[in-house]
Amino acid sequence: MSRVLFYTIVKPLSRLPLPLLYLFSDLMYVIVYRMVGFRKKVVWNNLCNAFPDQSPAELKAVMRAFYSHFCDLIVESIRMFSMTEEEARRRCFFRNPEVLDAHYRAGKSVVLTGGHYNSWELMAMVFDVQAPHQTIAVYSPLSNSFFDNILKASRGKFGTILVPKNDIGDFIKQQQGQLNLYILVADQSPTYAKKVYWTKFLNQETAVATGPEKLAKLFDMPVVFCHVYKLRRGYYEVILEDVEPRPKEALPGSITEGHVRLLEKDIMTAPQYWLWTHRRWKRQK
Repeated sequence: MSRVLFYTIVKPLSRLPLPLLYLFSDLMYVIVYRMVGFRKKVVWNNLCNAFPDQSPAELKAVMRAFYSHFCDLIVESIRMFSMTEEEARRRCFFRNPEVLDAHYRAGKSVVLTGGHYNSWELMAMVFDVQAPHQTIAVYSPLSNSFFDNILKASRGKFGTILVPKNDIGDFIKQQQGQLNLYILVADQSPTYAKKVYWTKFLNQETAVATGPEKLAKLFDMPVVFCHVYKLRRGYYEVILEDVEPRPKEALPGSITEGHVRLLEKDIMTAPQYWLWTHRRWKRQK
Protein backbone atom coordinates (compact mmCIF):
# COMPACT_ATOMS: atom_id res chain seq x y z
CA MET A 1 0.00 0.00 0.00
CA SER A 2 2.81 2.41 0.87
CA ARG A 3 4.56 1.70 -2.40
CA VAL A 4 1.34 2.26 -4.38
CA LEU A 5 0.63 5.52 -2.54
CA PHE A 6 4.11 6.85 -3.22
CA TYR A 7 4.40 5.93 -6.89
CA THR A 8 0.83 6.82 -7.88
CA ILE A 9 0.33 10.03 -5.87
CA VAL A 10 3.40 11.44 -4.11
CA LYS A 11 6.00 10.91 -6.83
CA PRO A 12 3.86 12.32 -9.69
CA LEU A 13 2.99 15.35 -7.54
CA SER A 14 6.68 15.91 -6.78
CA ARG A 15 7.35 16.48 -10.48
CA LEU A 16 5.03 19.49 -10.55
CA PRO A 17 6.65 22.93 -10.20
CA LEU A 18 6.25 24.59 -6.82
CA PRO A 19 4.06 27.47 -8.09
CA LEU A 20 1.52 24.85 -9.12
CA LEU A 21 1.92 22.88 -5.90
CA TYR A 22 1.18 26.05 -3.93
CA LEU A 23 -2.36 25.89 -5.36
CA PHE A 24 -2.67 22.56 -3.53
CA SER A 25 -1.22 24.23 -0.44
CA ASP A 26 -3.90 26.94 -0.54
CA LEU A 27 -6.61 24.28 -0.80
CA MET A 28 -4.97 22.23 1.93
CA TYR A 29 -4.98 25.28 4.22
CA VAL A 30 -8.76 25.52 3.96
CA ILE A 31 -9.14 21.80 4.74
CA VAL A 32 -6.46 21.47 7.44
CA TYR A 33 -7.15 24.71 9.29
CA ARG A 34 -10.73 25.75 8.63
CA MET A 35 -12.51 22.43 8.08
CA VAL A 36 -10.59 19.72 9.98
CA GLY A 37 -8.79 21.93 12.48
CA PHE A 38 -5.73 19.66 12.60
CA ARG A 39 -4.24 19.96 16.11
CA LYS A 40 -5.83 23.37 16.39
CA LYS A 41 -6.27 23.08 20.15
CA VAL A 42 -2.59 22.14 20.60
CA VAL A 43 -1.47 25.09 18.48
CA TRP A 44 -3.76 27.51 20.28
CA ASN A 45 -2.67 26.39 23.76
CA ASN A 46 1.00 26.56 22.78
CA LEU A 47 0.60 30.09 21.43
CA CYS A 48 -1.38 31.30 24.44
CA ASN A 49 1.24 29.96 26.85
CA ALA A 50 4.17 31.28 24.82
CA PHE A 51 2.72 34.77 24.28
CA PRO A 52 0.46 35.57 27.28
CA ASP A 53 0.64 39.32 26.62
CA GLN A 54 -0.80 39.11 23.12
CA SER A 55 -4.49 39.56 22.42
CA PRO A 56 -6.67 36.74 21.03
CA ALA A 57 -6.83 38.60 17.71
CA GLU A 58 -3.04 38.77 17.51
CA LEU A 59 -2.68 35.07 18.37
CA LYS A 60 -5.29 34.08 15.78
CA ALA A 61 -3.35 36.01 13.15
CA VAL A 62 -0.18 34.08 14.07
CA MET A 63 -2.10 30.81 14.00
CA ARG A 64 -3.50 31.49 10.52
CA ALA A 65 -0.04 32.42 9.24
CA PHE A 66 1.40 29.27 10.81
CA TYR A 67 -1.10 26.93 9.13
CA SER A 68 -0.49 28.63 5.78
CA HIS A 69 3.27 28.10 6.20
CA PHE A 70 2.70 24.54 7.47
CA CYS A 71 0.80 23.61 4.30
CA ASP A 72 3.56 25.18 2.20
CA LEU A 73 6.10 22.97 4.00
CA ILE A 74 4.08 19.88 3.11
CA VAL A 75 4.07 20.60 -0.62
CA GLU A 76 7.72 21.72 -0.51
CA SER A 77 8.60 18.39 1.12
CA ILE A 78 6.77 16.57 -1.67
CA ARG A 79 8.63 18.62 -4.28
CA MET A 80 11.96 17.63 -2.68
CA PHE A 81 11.54 14.06 -4.00
CA SER A 82 12.16 15.39 -7.52
CA MET A 83 14.08 18.58 -6.76
CA THR A 84 17.40 19.01 -8.53
CA GLU A 85 20.55 20.22 -6.80
CA GLU A 86 20.43 23.47 -8.78
CA GLU A 87 16.88 24.19 -7.62
CA ALA A 88 17.68 23.23 -4.03
CA ARG A 89 20.68 25.60 -3.95
CA ARG A 90 18.55 28.38 -5.41
CA ARG A 91 15.75 27.87 -2.90
CA CYS A 92 17.97 27.50 0.18
CA PHE A 93 20.84 30.00 0.03
CA PHE A 94 23.68 29.85 2.57
CA ARG A 95 24.74 33.38 3.46
CA ASN A 96 27.95 32.63 5.40
CA PRO A 97 29.24 29.04 4.97
CA GLU A 98 32.71 30.41 5.73
CA VAL A 99 31.82 30.17 9.45
CA LEU A 100 32.67 26.48 9.11
CA ASP A 101 35.96 27.06 7.28
CA ALA A 102 37.93 27.92 10.42
CA HIS A 103 36.76 24.75 12.17
CA TYR A 104 37.62 22.69 9.09
CA ARG A 105 41.11 24.19 8.85
CA ALA A 106 41.60 23.45 12.55
CA GLY A 107 40.75 19.79 11.89
CA LYS A 108 37.51 19.92 13.90
CA SER A 109 34.25 18.16 13.26
CA VAL A 110 31.20 20.28 14.13
CA VAL A 111 27.86 19.87 15.89
CA LEU A 112 25.22 21.94 14.10
CA THR A 113 22.01 22.53 16.00
CA GLY A 114 18.74 24.36 15.40
CA GLY A 115 15.01 23.83 15.59
CA HIS A 116 11.94 22.87 13.59
CA TYR A 117 11.86 26.37 12.18
CA ASN A 118 11.14 27.19 8.54
CA SER A 119 12.34 24.52 6.07
CA TRP A 120 14.75 22.53 8.23
CA GLU A 121 14.45 19.53 5.86
CA LEU A 122 15.53 21.51 2.78
CA MET A 123 18.39 22.97 4.80
CA ALA A 124 19.62 19.51 5.82
CA MET A 125 19.25 18.11 2.31
CA VAL A 126 21.34 20.83 0.64
CA PHE A 127 23.86 21.36 3.46
CA ASP A 128 26.48 18.95 2.18
CA VAL A 129 26.97 20.90 -1.06
CA GLN A 130 27.59 24.08 0.96
CA ALA A 131 29.81 22.87 3.81
CA PRO A 132 33.49 21.84 3.73
CA HIS A 133 32.65 18.95 6.09
CA GLN A 134 30.81 15.75 5.27
CA THR A 135 27.25 16.34 6.50
CA ILE A 136 25.60 13.80 8.81
CA ALA A 137 21.92 14.32 9.65
CA VAL A 138 20.74 12.59 12.83
CA TYR A 139 17.12 11.45 12.44
CA SER A 140 14.37 9.32 13.98
CA PRO A 141 13.63 6.33 11.69
CA LEU A 142 10.03 5.85 10.56
CA SER A 143 8.15 2.71 11.56
CA ASN A 144 7.23 2.20 7.88
CA SER A 145 10.42 0.77 6.37
CA PHE A 146 9.42 1.63 2.79
CA PHE A 147 8.93 5.34 3.50
CA ASP A 148 11.96 5.37 5.78
CA ASN A 149 14.16 4.16 2.91
CA ILE A 150 12.51 6.53 0.43
CA LEU A 151 13.05 9.53 2.70
CA LYS A 152 16.67 8.57 3.38
CA ALA A 153 17.37 8.31 -0.33
CA SER A 154 15.70 11.64 -1.07
CA ARG A 155 17.25 13.61 1.81
CA GLY A 156 20.65 12.13 1.06
CA LYS A 157 20.73 12.52 -2.71
CA PHE A 158 23.07 15.54 -2.57
CA GLY A 159 25.58 13.90 -0.23
CA THR A 160 24.08 14.17 3.27
CA ILE A 161 24.32 10.90 5.21
CA LEU A 162 21.39 10.06 7.53
CA VAL A 163 22.14 8.20 10.77
CA PRO A 164 19.50 6.98 13.27
CA LYS A 165 19.66 8.94 16.53
CA ASN A 166 20.28 5.82 18.63
CA ASP A 167 23.37 4.97 16.56
CA ILE A 168 25.03 8.37 16.47
CA GLY A 169 27.41 7.83 19.41
CA ASP A 170 28.91 4.68 17.90
CA PHE A 171 28.97 6.31 14.47
CA ILE A 172 31.03 9.25 15.72
CA LYS A 173 33.50 6.89 17.41
CA GLN A 174 33.96 5.04 14.13
CA GLN A 175 34.47 8.34 12.29
CA GLN A 176 37.35 9.64 14.41
CA GLY A 177 39.82 11.31 12.08
CA GLN A 178 37.09 12.28 9.60
CA LEU A 179 35.86 15.87 9.43
CA ASN A 180 32.08 15.64 9.72
CA LEU A 181 29.26 18.03 10.51
CA TYR A 182 26.49 16.53 12.64
CA ILE A 183 23.01 18.08 12.35
CA LEU A 184 20.96 17.63 15.52
CA VAL A 185 17.57 19.34 15.73
CA ALA A 186 17.16 19.90 19.46
CA ASP A 187 13.68 21.34 20.14
CA GLN A 188 11.63 18.15 20.50
CA SER A 189 10.13 17.19 23.85
CA PRO A 190 12.60 14.69 25.38
CA THR A 191 11.37 11.40 26.80
CA TYR A 192 11.28 10.81 30.53
CA ALA A 193 14.07 8.26 30.13
CA LYS A 194 16.54 10.99 29.18
CA LYS A 195 18.41 13.37 31.42
CA VAL A 196 17.49 16.91 30.48
CA TYR A 197 18.40 20.53 31.00
CA TRP A 198 15.65 22.75 32.40
CA THR A 199 15.28 26.35 31.30
CA LYS A 200 12.66 29.03 30.66
CA PHE A 201 11.76 28.87 26.96
CA LEU A 202 8.88 30.79 25.42
CA ASN A 203 7.58 31.78 28.85
CA GLN A 204 7.46 28.17 30.14
CA GLU A 205 9.62 25.80 32.15
CA THR A 206 11.00 23.57 29.41
CA ALA A 207 12.98 20.34 29.32
CA VAL A 208 15.70 20.40 26.66
CA ALA A 209 17.58 17.35 25.39
CA THR A 210 21.30 17.70 26.02
CA GLY A 211 22.50 15.52 23.13
CA PRO A 212 24.26 18.31 21.19
CA GLU A 213 26.13 19.48 24.29
CA LYS A 214 27.08 15.96 25.40
CA LEU A 215 28.43 14.99 21.98
CA ALA A 216 30.27 18.31 21.60
CA LYS A 217 32.02 17.91 24.96
CA LEU A 218 32.73 14.21 24.59
CA PHE A 219 34.31 14.51 21.13
CA ASP A 220 35.55 18.13 21.42
CA MET A 221 33.42 19.41 18.52
CA PRO A 222 32.57 23.13 18.19
CA VAL A 223 28.85 23.93 18.22
CA VAL A 224 27.25 26.07 15.50
CA PHE A 225 23.63 27.26 15.37
CA CYS A 226 21.74 27.28 12.07
CA HIS A 227 19.28 30.14 11.52
CA VAL A 228 16.84 29.47 8.68
CA TYR A 229 14.92 32.53 7.50
CA LYS A 230 12.08 32.65 5.00
CA LEU A 231 12.71 35.27 2.31
CA ARG A 232 9.48 34.61 0.42
CA ARG A 233 7.33 31.65 -0.53
CA GLY A 234 9.66 28.76 -1.38
CA TYR A 235 12.93 30.61 -0.73
CA TYR A 236 15.07 30.45 2.41
CA GLU A 237 18.30 31.93 3.69
CA VAL A 238 20.66 30.13 6.09
CA ILE A 239 22.90 32.06 8.47
CA LEU A 240 25.37 30.20 10.69
CA GLU A 241 26.45 31.40 14.13
CA ASP A 242 29.05 29.97 16.50
CA VAL A 243 27.59 28.89 19.85
CA GLU A 244 30.72 27.45 21.45
CA PRO A 245 34.04 27.04 19.62
CA ARG A 246 35.76 25.42 22.64
CA PRO A 247 33.26 22.95 24.14
CA LYS A 248 35.76 21.30 26.51
CA GLU A 249 36.06 24.63 28.35
CA ALA A 250 32.34 25.40 28.45
CA LEU A 251 30.44 25.37 31.74
CA PRO A 252 27.78 22.63 32.11
CA GLY A 253 24.54 23.74 30.49
CA SER A 254 26.03 26.78 28.75
CA ILE A 255 26.00 25.21 25.28
CA THR A 256 22.39 24.08 25.64
CA GLU A 257 21.37 27.47 27.02
CA GLY A 258 23.16 29.16 24.15
CA HIS A 259 21.37 27.41 21.29
CA VAL A 260 18.01 27.57 23.09
CA ARG A 261 18.25 31.36 23.38
CA LEU A 262 19.11 31.72 19.68
CA LEU A 263 16.11 29.62 18.65
CA GLU A 264 13.83 31.50 21.03
CA LYS A 265 14.91 34.82 19.53
CA ASP A 266 14.07 33.61 16.01
CA ILE A 267 10.66 32.36 17.16
CA MET A 268 9.86 35.61 18.98
CA THR A 269 10.74 37.55 15.82
CA ALA A 270 8.56 35.47 13.47
CA PRO A 271 6.54 32.91 15.45
CA GLN A 272 4.53 31.64 12.47
CA TYR A 273 7.52 29.68 11.18
CA TRP A 274 7.98 27.33 14.16
CA LEU A 275 6.29 23.92 14.34
CA TRP A 276 3.50 24.71 16.82
CA THR A 277 1.62 21.45 16.18
CA HIS A 278 4.00 19.36 18.26
CA ARG A 279 3.36 18.89 21.99
CA ARG A 280 6.59 20.52 23.09
CA TRP A 281 5.72 20.81 26.79
CA LYS A 282 4.57 17.24 27.54
CA ARG A 283 7.26 16.78 30.15
CA GLN A 284 6.69 18.58 33.43
CA LYS A 285 9.43 19.61 35.83
